[in-house]
Amino acid sequence: MSQIKEFYETDVVPKLIEKFGYTNKFQVPKIDKIVLNMGLGEAIQNIKVLDSAVEEIALIAGQKPVITRAKKSIAAFKLRTGMPIGCMVTLRRQKMFDFYNKFVNIALPRVKDFRGISGKSFDGKGNYSLGIKEHIIFTEIDYDRLDHIKGMNISIVTTAKTDEEGKELLRLLGMPFKN
Repeated sequence: MSQIKEFYETDVVPKLIEKFGYTNKFQVPKIDKIVLNMGLGEAIQNIKVLDSAVEEIALIAGQKPVITRAKKSIAAFKLRTGMPIGCMVTLRRQKMFDFYNKFVNIALPRVKDFRGISGKSFDGKGNYSLGIKEHIIFTEIDYDRLDHIKGMNISIVTTAKTDEEGKELLRLLGMPFKN
């Protein structure tokens, strides 16, 4: 509960109230949750890939992920319903804020030739999604122990009603968007 109170006491809230003309500080959008997802198609042939992905995403997120399973059978991919094909974790409250801070201030600057992230990946309702090609940008991952480099999807779900409100919220919270 304290991180929500802290959010409303930051300078982000007055700036959003001024820009969008909210009448109450509780109308100001905030981050609701962050979802980390690793889809592993190669887990069909080698189940050990899934075990290492679960271990790595748990290190990054600070909480145990859930194994995702195939919803449909696809013969061309030798995939049957119920086979494990990935893992995901949903972060809320303090772990969400801790991850966001670590992602924006530590992980993103470690990306090679980083010039900011695209501001076009909003879904129309203020939620932002981005993909990372190499999960080794997180400091918790030991490069020497990896079998291979994996990608990851990160979705930031906000309470914003529009993309403009969501983008401004993330920008004020430190997200480095391209100009």
